[in-house]
Amino acid sequence: MILISGYDVEQIISKLQISDLEKDIVNRKKNSSVVYRYDTPAALEFELNMRTAIVESAKSLNTSDVSFATFINSRCNTQLWSRTENGGFRLREGILPSDGISDIFNNGHLYAFECATAMVIILYKATLAMIDNAIFNHYFNDLILRDWTYDSDLRLIMTNHREEAFPGDVVYFRNPDHAPQTPEWQGENAIVLADDLYFGHGLGIRTSEQMIASLNRKRMPGSTTSAYLSDKVLHPDFEYVRKLSFRGTDQAVANTYLDGAIVAMIGTQTFIM
Repeated sequence: MILISGYDVEQIISKLQISDLEKDIVNRKKNSSVVYRYDTPAALEFELNMRTAIVESAKSLNTSDVSFATFINSRCNTQLWSRTENGGFRLREGILPSDGISDIFNNGHLYAFECATAMVIILYKATLAMIDNAIFNHYFNDLILRDWTYDSDLRLIMTNHREEAFPGDVVYFRNPDHAPQTPEWQGENAIVLADDLYFGHGLGIRTSEQMIASLNRKRMPGSTTSAYLSDKVLHPDFEYVRKLSFRGTDQAVANTYLDGAIVAMIGTQTFIM
């Protein structure tokens, strides 16, 4: 169920200029037993647009010539990033964060990393698509890319309800009996692209059945324990990202939204009260 305080939801939805993908998300949320609350119609529209941006960013990474690699074999464009001892990338001093993220998609052949790093990169790219470059560069100004390391302004919310995963969410395929010599295949982080269609860096765009089949080939010899799609679902705090643009253009408007809000973070989970 979708609730927007003070608005007729059906009337608002009928006026939104949204894509077929976004219409599908709206319809699934409308028909869900979970209540999805939005302060304004603009908040709903922003989330839909950013989910599309995440999907498009995932597809772009898939065609970018970026390679899959473990941390020990990772590589980057050393003109923009410096490679850390543990296989991560740190943005070089004087390089704009927007340029650093964009370069991964434009010069993918220079980069190799594992699947969790890929998810963070995709979320940064989608955020960049939704807010002004100057605002992105201000708030994401000391980037380090490695595993699930991410800037505090990329607030991520985690739930455990895979039936409520929508395009633009990050999900996790777990492989409990992965071969010990290949710990990188203990699971696959993936972006939901559409109904039963996912992008996982290193495996590409596949259905859930195909993802699981690929991971099962990475199991210990003789194992009969299948990989599976876990309940874990992760997505950005869409409203927080939307408010970042307010801060860059109209601090007074931002304060109106944020006044009185209490924000608590536990791990990767964000709670706004």
